[in-house]
Amino acid sequence: MKIALNEMMETINMVQMESLDIRTVTMGISLYDCADSDFQKLNESVYKKITKYASKLTEVANAVEKEYGIPIINKRISITPIAEILGNSTVEQAVTLAKTLDKAAKDLNVDFIGGYSALVHKGITKGDQTLLAALPEALSVTERVCASVSVATTRTGINMDAVKQMGEIIKKAAENTKDQNGLACAKLVVFCNPVEDNPFMAGAFHGAGEGEVVINVGVSGPGVVLSALKKYPEADLGEVSEIIKKTTFKITRAGELIGRVVAERLDVPFGIMDLSLAPTNAINDSVAEILEEIGLERVGTHGTIAALALMNDAVKKGGAMASSYVGGLSGAFIPVSEDNGMIKGILDDSLTLSKLEAMTCVCSVGLDMIALTGDVTAATLSAIIADEAAIGMINKKTTAVRVIPVPGKKEGEIVEFGGLLGRAPVMGVNPFSSAKLIDRGGRIPSPLQALIN
Repeated sequence: MKIALNEMMETINMVQMESLDIRTVTMGISLYDCADSDFQKLNESVYKKITKYASKLTEVANAVEKEYGIPIINKRISITPIAEILGNSTVEQAVTLAKTLDKAAKDLNVDFIGGYSALVHKGITKGDQTLLAALPEALSVTERVCASVSVATTRTGINMDAVKQMGEIIKKAAENTKDQNGLACAKLVVFCNPVEDNPFMAGAFHGAGEGEVVINVGVSGPGVVLSALKKYPEADLGEVSEIIKKTTFKITRAGELIGRVVAERLDVPFGIMDLSLAPTNAINDSVAEILEEIGLERVGTHGTIAALALMNDAVKKGGAMASSYVGGLSGAFIPVSEDNGMIKGILDDSLTLSKLEAMTCVCSVGLDMIALTGDVTAATLSAIIADEAAIGMINKKTTAVRVIPVPGKKEGEIVEFGGLLGRAPVMGVNPFSSAKLIDRGGRIPSPLQALIN
């Protein structure tokens, strides 16, 4: 990649004035060759392989950050879905493996390790069931391990037996960490149509179609996009789209440069650039504020979905022009606890759970980092997951649920999660039951869209 002087100067300004950063450099590592009927050997092989490949990840990323002057906020690792190598391991052994992953992450000084995962969108194997049973404890006794479970795809439909289990797992994980406001749930994502090269947590895993090891990069630029739009307050919506496209092009160029340099110095293949606009709690680093700059008095009001659709489309178009290796989720995240504008929308009664659900039809992922009342039932959690899975299945897109039922908290209270996870107002849910729907179980068949051959 050849970077012109004017691009360098623009990038410096983005970093210094507009909160541009590389949100994550994530190393994906295949663990298939670690599978072993002897759990002790499996456990040791996993630790050795991860620490071998990622031994210099943090060191190199820190050096590149210092050399190029672009902050790299997180160094992360994604691995083969652990359920696929568990074999005949017990639940206790699965928890032990989670602790091994946590130790590897700490020893390597990486922020998170993702891939304590299972893909159960069509059926549940013995290894899958072992991992599902281990999830509440595993996420409660580890700090840096992130988990995800795929319960639906457009090609297979929705595994409602798995959906039911996930509601129960989320409820139990929250209870296990009630002294931390249910923090374990912040490390657990339930997916429809997950991607294999997602560098963002908590949903990252190294998919079966990936190579032995790879570097994937996720950028973060809401502040840069917001700053660009503020320069053109009278632009029509077509011009707004162009501004976002051009800005995303620049963000992507900077992100791919950093990713390729890190990959080259680690002697690892460069994988993909994830274009997702990932907000933080920093001032003017909010996706909601971009939507409000486009023309909404407050995020959540009428027109929100149209504005979000415009922004998401422009982000994809601008990024695709800048890089031939766009992947991951690539769009806009709308995590409530990590976005000051979203929080304000809820506090002002503009943004509701139903509106957030509707917004997921046109954004990157789904219901993300939403605090719910502690008395929400497992069946209601499962029903929320089923709704999101249906949106993803029918629309042939990734959707996800990362919700936190906060033990002992009621609607309207504020809970703190700390760090990048931020804080969130506790939201209420519809009081009517979905238990009969969830108890039916079985599989919702794949839609007609699945018959694409």
